Amino acid sequence: MILNDTIVALASASGAGAIAVIRVSGPKAIETVANIFRSVKGKDLLKQKSHTLHLGYVVENEKVMDQVLVSLFKGSNSYTGEPTVEISCHGSTFIQQEIIQLLLRKGCRMATAGEFTMRSFLNGKMDLSQAEAVADLIASDNEASHQIAMQQMRGGFSNEIAKLREELLNFASLIELELDFSEEDVAFADRTAFRNLVDRIQFVLKRLIDSFAVGNVIKNGIPVAIVGEPNVGKSTLLNALLNEERAIVSDIAGTTRDTIEDELVINGIGFRFIDTAGIRDTKDVVESIGIKKTFEKIEQAQVVLYLFESLKFKVQSSEYIIEIEKIKNQFPLKPLVVVINKMDLLSEDEIQTIKKQLEPLNVKLETISAKNKMGIEELKNTLLSFVNTGVLRNNETVITNSRHYDALLKALEEIQKVQYALDMNISADLMAIDIRQALYYFGEITGEVTNDELLGNIFANFCIGK
Repeated sequence: MILNDTIVALASASGAGAIAVIRVSGPKAIETVANIFRSVKGKDLLKQKSHTLHLGYVVENEKVMDQVLVSLFKGSNSYTGEPTVEISCHGSTFIQQEIIQLLLRKGCRMATAGEFTMRSFLNGKMDLSQAEAVADLIASDNEASHQIAMQQMRGGFSNEIAKLREELLNFASLIELELDFSEEDVAFADRTAFRNLVDRIQFVLKRLIDSFAVGNVIKNGIPVAIVGEPNVGKSTLLNALLNEERAIVSDIAGTTRDTIEDELVINGIGFRFIDTAGIRDTKDVVESIGIKKTFEKIEQAQVVLYLFESLKFKVQSSEYIIEIEKIKNQFPLKPLVVVINKMDLLSEDEIQTIKKQLEPLNVKLETISAKNKMGIEELKNTLLSFVNTGVLRNNETVITNSRHYDALLKALEEIQKVQYALDMNISADLMAIDIRQALYYFGEITGEVTNDELLGNIFANFCIGK
């Protein structure tokens, strides 16, 4: 891993735009840029203060490439913790590439994916969990995922883990000290205080582990399958939820032959709606494939919307109730929302009759008119009720990273071994092994314990300019 050279990459989005930003970082960053930059006021970049802006031209052999604005970050006072220059040029892709190619000819190396952030981590500007939160922040596409990524990038999660690790490390030192004086039978670690710490660590770890279910949903969105018989209004409902004509709507049964997916953000939470082919017996080969995919999508979804047409339900209610029971029995752990469409065709008494018929099934029921967009907001609120948004309102730490989740599970397992050792009065030398392992997994999260392979796997998922 080379860390003493100077790297360059496009830091703004690729493609043409009004402005592009090219980032240069490394020990010779300022010197390299100074060799190709001509200030409009004749300034020498090497003599300018950190955190200053300078207007001028990028020049090669008296050929002017572009008028640019250069930002200087000297010493360790930069994102990467090393001398950094950011060149704001005009957003032509030709200009971007010309300047980058010129810097490469002057001795820079093209940055690899995530290398700027990796240097920031290795130079102590942020810990590993904060570095990973940078990628989550860039990828965030709704308010909730943005809020969680910002909290982690600012150190909310890592500070909580670091505090627990420090307290556990202090007790581990006392346990190790006891082992050094084992012949004297001296106890340096207060077992009562240690037991309290172990209890508190278990409580925090379990809370963080439990938060992953919410965090994963917020980060990746909740997949919602819209299923039902053909021509009951599934595509119309999807269009009403998205407030656009996304799915083809027709009076011909079986119009939707494949699944259609789109995303909607409700109060900061992302929902991925999947409009599936209708469920019915059919001899149409293509439609049969679509129906097979419907059951696959139900398996993948976290919430199922089962849609019925009101007039048909009124006539064939017993058959539909059997269908609902089948779905419940086949997918007992998935929240099921029964949605009665075309409610505008029924009287209030008829709607109440349908509700009484469905009461024994213990399912959520919503009545809507997808075509007239009636009941859509109530349906959205029902979907939102499946997400624990309280953790966001209370600004609690939420885990969204599967690597962190795995490390927390392993740390909890080791802490539970320590708890058992305390309860059974097992010797300190065996207990010390489990404490060291717990500390190891804590360190994996924040980066005190790491290796080149782990860093390569993490930062390979970043974009080049970050």
